Amino acid sequence: MAIQKHFWEMEIRPRFSFGSDMSLRDFIDCITLAIHKDDAPLKARIVHDHIVLFFPVEQQHYWSPQLSLSIEEEDEGILVRGLYGPRPAVWTMFVFFYAFIGFALLFLLIFGLSYMSMGKSANILWFVPILLIILLSIYRVARQGQKLGKDEMETIHNFLKSAVRGASK
Repeated sequence: MAIQKHFWEMEIRPRFSFGSDMSLRDFIDCITLAIHKDDAPLKARIVHDHIVLFFPVEQQHYWSPQLSLSIEEEDEGILVRGLYGPRPAVWTMFVFFYAFIGFALLFLLIFGLSYMSMGKSANILWFVPILLIILLSIYRVARQGQKLGKDEMETIHNFLKSAVRGASK
């Protein structure tokens, strides 16, 4: 896997892909064998051509990442696409917060600017900078959480590389 070093420091949900001359079944078998070793640091959910690698529940913290792998069969092997991210509950919570604040900003701007255009007091617009500060704070919290999960991301990445060692083209 030719992936640039520390690629996860630049993106919120880092992605990568690589090709292999293995078959889909052989790739899944490699992951399954690696997961069932006694010293395996990860667990996996495997459904058809989709694999999710994650830490055991007792080792997880709130910011623990997981790796979602999608495998596509091609003429000469497979194409594996990976997506690092938080657990779905964490991701959903942040999307909810961003959407809620976005709709609140939109409502406040429409309401305040409408009042302003009618010559009425638009004091409600004072909440816009407050919501923008909250939005930036949520973004900072998400980035800080990503930094807390960086070592675990490296562990997942190294596990994947050792599980499919020599399989990529």
